[in-house]
Amino acid sequence: MSDLKTTPLHALHQELGARMVPFAGYDMPVQYPLGVKKEHEHTRTACGLFDVSHMAQVLIRGEEPLAALERLVCADLVDLPEGMQRYGLFTNDQGGILDDLMVVNAGDHVYMVVNAACREQDEAHLRVGLPHHDIDVVERGLLAIQGPKTAEVMERLCPEACKLVFMQHGRFDIDGIPVWVSRSGYTGEDGFEISVAAEQTEALARLLLAQEEVEAIGLGARDSLRLEAGLCLYGHDIDTTTTPAEAGLIWAVGKSRRNGGEREGGFPGADVILKQIASKSQQRKRVGLLGEGRAPVREGAELYSDDGERLGQVTSGGFGPSVGKPVAMGYVNLSHAEIGTTVYAEVRGKRLPMLVTKMPVITPGYYRG
Repeated sequence: MSDLKTTPLHALHQELGARMVPFAGYDMPVQYPLGVKKEHEHTRTACGLFDVSHMAQVLIRGEEPLAALERLVCADLVDLPEGMQRYGLFTNDQGGILDDLMVVNAGDHVYMVVNAACREQDEAHLRVGLPHHDIDVVERGLLAIQGPKTAEVMERLCPEACKLVFMQHGRFDIDGIPVWVSRSGYTGEDGFEISVAAEQTEALARLLLAQEEVEAIGLGARDSLRLEAGLCLYGHDIDTTTTPAEAGLIWAVGKSRRNGGEREGGFPGADVILKQIASKSQQRKRVGLLGEGRAPVREGAELYSDDGERLGQVTSGGFGPSVGKPVAMGYVNLSHAEIGTTVYAEVRGKRLPMLVTKMPVITPGYYRG
């Protein structure tokens, strides 16, 4: 435990009675006394506060930083308007995914958020790929507030931020605290991610928790929320062995970067990725899965066809409180990836039927204006 890093909210988590667990090298809250199920339900009906300060925040400065960064990711960044955020992927020469990330055009610089477990490799990747740019990993807090009543909370504390739409970014003050705010999150709900100076993180968190709609939410509910929303967790649903086409993330490859686009290719693994997009030549695909009964199907469960052919494996799974059924995602052979196909997950020696379903399994609440 002594080797684990802590976020600026570590003492507050303990004060709130959180159960702490190791996660991506940090001591993080997995749940609070409310419990995972009620935390999940509260986020779907009101507003949850998540500490995501373990994620790395990176600033890139120098000449045309978006154009430079575009050489490392498959997204369209050159055309990203100022004040907008875009999802992107670092890929390797084999087309595998090194990490998924968020990129903001912050005007005179680029602001990025990358996964905690990948922060060191991502920083090294950026320094090698952008040798003439200033790469600064900043130590700031990062809070996410998510849920259908989040806008009510922000209207009270920072009404200017409520003018943002999904994937838009702005710089504001909340009760005198300077913040960087993106209208986004990883639950499928409307919400905001708020970057704040490390020393002011606890004060902002306490202010948010003082609002009647807001409850502290741990990693357990964050996982079930993002699973229902069909969102990948790096190192589980995507990694260096999966390509964007296999992962169902073709939408993350900008149209200008695809075959025939004005800036076709030009990113690591482009030959592999663009071939798979054009010809559907990948052998497998990430799919959503809904189970019957209430027995959850966990990561690592093998997936089979009705005649016993091994089709693939579950990469994330659990019980979905919002749908009242087991929810999972995993990879199956392309022949069994069509929505409505029944596959069988092996759980403790039994093969339980699961239906290939569209993702997300809930109706997203993103605010698009």
